[in-house]
This record gives sequence, C-alpha cells and structure tokens, in this order.
Amino acid sequence: MFINGQWIEAKSGETREIINPFNQEMIAKVSEGNEEDTKEAIKAARTAFDEGEWSFIPANERGLIVQKIASLIRRDHEELAQLETLDTGKTLEESRADMEDIANVFSYYGGLADKNGGEVISSPLPHSQSRVVREPVGVCGQITPWNYPLLQASWKLAPALAAGNTLIMKPSEITPLTTIKVFELMEEAGVPKGVVNLVLGKGNTVGAELSSSTEVDLLSFTGGIETGKEIMRSASSNVKNIALELGGKNPNIVFADGDFDTAVDQALNAVFFHGGQVCSAGARLLVEESLHDKFVEALIEKAKRIKLGNGFDEGTQSGPLISAEHREKVESYVKIGKEEGATLALGGERPKAEELQNGFFYSPTIFTNCTSKMRIVQEEVFGPVLTVEKFSSKEEVVKLANDTIYGLAGAVWSNDITKAEYVANRLRVGTVWINDFHPYFAQAPWGGYKQSGIGRELGHTGLEEYTELKHIYRNTKPEPVGWFK
Repeated sequence: MFINGQWIEAKSGETREIINPFNQEMIAKVSEGNEEDTKEAIKAARTAFDEGEWSFIPANERGLIVQKIASLIRRDHEELAQLETLDTGKTLEESRADMEDIANVFSYYGGLADKNGGEVISSPLPHSQSRVVREPVGVCGQITPWNYPLLQASWKLAPALAAGNTLIMKPSEITPLTTIKVFELMEEAGVPKGVVNLVLGKGNTVGAELSSSTEVDLLSFTGGIETGKEIMRSASSNVKNIALELGGKNPNIVFADGDFDTAVDQALNAVFFHGGQVCSAGARLLVEESLHDKFVEALIEKAKRIKLGNGFDEGTQSGPLISAEHREKVESYVKIGKEEGATLALGGERPKAEELQNGFFYSPTIFTNCTSKMRIVQEEVFGPVLTVEKFSSKEEVVKLANDTIYGLAGAVWSNDITKAEYVANRLRVGTVWINDFHPYFAQAPWGGYKQSGIGRELGHTGLEEYTELKHIYRNTKPEPVGWFK
C-alpha cells in the first residue's frame, strides 16, 4: 500500500491472493488493509491538504504533473494492459484500448487544470467587486470497482488531482494490480508526499472507514446500488459530498426502420462485450414488433459463434466472469428468468469446452418473451444475459424504457431522425446514443438519473465535482452604515 509517500505493508500483516479468473492461478499476493491503515491514510491526506502546498501551487503546475502521469501510462502501456487482462480476464485488445482511454483522461484533466478559474460577476452594488472562484473540496475518498479497475480509477484520480485535492483510493480487493502500478507512476511523476494514498482491503473495512470518517470531505464510489445506499447513510456523519455511479439496466431500442445489420452487430456488442460486466451494458433489448422475429433469429445465430477463451489468445472475443461468486449470481438470475416464464432462447449454462473448465465462464444467454415486470428485466444481472421485449409505437417504448429504478444510459436505432430524437429527449437516462452503443470519451460527462447515481464524472463537470464554489465580495469604498446611532 502507498501511504504518506511510503510503500508499506498492512498493520495487521494480512495478505490476499489475487487470481486469474481464466484459470484460477495466483498471479500476485498483496497487503490486506483495514480500518487502522485507512485512518493512517486519511491522516496523511488531511495533513497534506491542510498544511501542504498542493492546493496552492499554480494550477498549470498541477496540470503538468497530471499530464506527466499520462505520458508515463503511455510509456508503460503494454505492461499495464497485460496486468489488467491477468487480473480481470478481459481480452488484451480490450485492455490496450482501456489504457489509451486512461492516458487520455489524465491528459484531458491535466490540460483543464488551469482553465476553471471561476468568473467575475457584475455587482449590483456601488463601489464593489464580486467574483466566484472554485477551490478544491479537500480530502477525497475514492472507491473503484473490479470490472474496469484502472479506467474507473482514472476518472476519479485525474480530476481530483487537477483540482488540488488530496485523496485515499480503495480499489476493488480482487483487481488492485493496475491501480498499484499507477500509484508507482504518480510517485515517479512527482506528486507530493501525502497527496495520493492507496489502501487495499475490503469494502466493509476500508470502504466503511472512508465513508464514515469525519475527516473525509468527499466520497466518490462506483459500484453496486445497495453499497451506494449504505455509503449515503454513512456519509451523513459529516454531510460529506458524495458522487455515486451505481449501474444501470440500460434499454437498447431498435425500430424497424433502423439499419438491420448494424443494429444486430451493435446489440451483441452492447450486452456481451466483457461478458456483460459493464455498467452501461445494453442488457435490455426492445425491438419493434414487426421486426422482432427476424431480429432475434439473426441475433441468436451470431451469439452462438461468440468465442470464449483466454484474454491473451488471439481470436478470443470474450473472457470469463470475474469470480465464482459472481458467476453464481448470474446463474441465479437465469433460474429466476425461467421461473418468471421468459423463454430461454440461447445459453443459460456454463460452456462445456474442456479448455474453459478452470475459468469462471458462462455462455451468452438470451431470453425472449420478456415483460418489463420481470426481475431479469428490472434488476442488473451484470453478466452475459440479454432480455428481449416487443413494442409497437414510440410512445409505448419510451414508457417501457423508463419503467425502471435505473437511468444510466440507453440507445435508439432508427433512420427517422425525428423519431430517434423524440425517444432520446424522453429517456430518463444520463447518456443516450443514437445509432450507436457504448462510446464515451473524457470530454463528455458520464453519470445517471434516478438510482443510477448522483453527480457526473468526465467532462468539465467531472472536474467541478472535486471543487467547492466560493463567492468573494469586496467593498472598494467601505464606510459606516449608520444603522445603529
């Protein structure tokens, strides 16, 4: 772990084995921290913020350090990508793309660091000046998930540093390797002592301490909805700022007048990319009734040919799920779907290929004859499971798509742009794709409506999440008021 500029072991001496989900082999052994380690990290971050210079150095200098981190990530691109594939099981091609995105995030916020200086307000009062400035929030706790370990970390680290905060990061205890490596790179880039701190361990120890500590000013969390609700409760200890990204059940809407071949291809990518372990996965497919049968038939034929395997092997299109426990969760939802009366049109089992038996693999699965009241339609499975529903009008599909507690993302496929915009304008989600699925980039905000979360990451808004607004008013001609004679 990295605390107050030093690489240290956990106080308890406990460790955790990190395994490759493709074959269950141990690939690393890391420290397993707890509340005591977290308290030490919080103290280091608090001292660095309250007594250090990080938040007061010129913003362009902070930006240069953040941009240097980006250059170091590009330098070590292949090592980071291989670590990510070892740790998560995703294909090496995916991991390499992630690393490029991660470097872009650090570059973007490094460049933005000195371009958010506030604004001058035209004061309505004579002999006065008025300005609004943005200042760093303070000490930030950051908790990241296992599906995109370093990508999600970059969305938090880069803007927090660019804004002048100090931080404590807790990565998922099962996928910490690339985060450890990037903390080495931040040290190499010259981030001052105590500004960045890394504590490894479980959510109910390290995460709980970050959430409840009155010395932490902001808590940013990406993960499951129930944990997010618990964090909200814990954060009330000092009414700390919170930023939550809690997943989604994302509608992918296909009208009959859309580009058929492209929509089929993208529907596969929407749900089966990275084994469906994506918060924005298009796991809920809504197809116009007149197109439904033809579309589903094509989808099933293509899904049958998805090649599962080792993420390091050329030709592998999807790796394993992250753990045995997660695969069991996916299997439980498939069982629920059958019990609810949905038609299992494909999959619903572990693959039988001998070379996949040691990994946490699950076959691409498609349910048809689904309704919006089914649990498999409403709840986030977070695996390679697609539900298919029918609709007959744009008004109906908007109603169906919005019938969920989530509101992260969604897509609409149509060559009638007026119809597509009608749907896009009425979907209660944070991101809508028209004739596409999954693209995101550092310049555009990311986050959800409803129970998909609070706040936004990426874009200008992602930097503003790590700042406080202050109004500074100056009287240029002070004189007595004379109210009290």
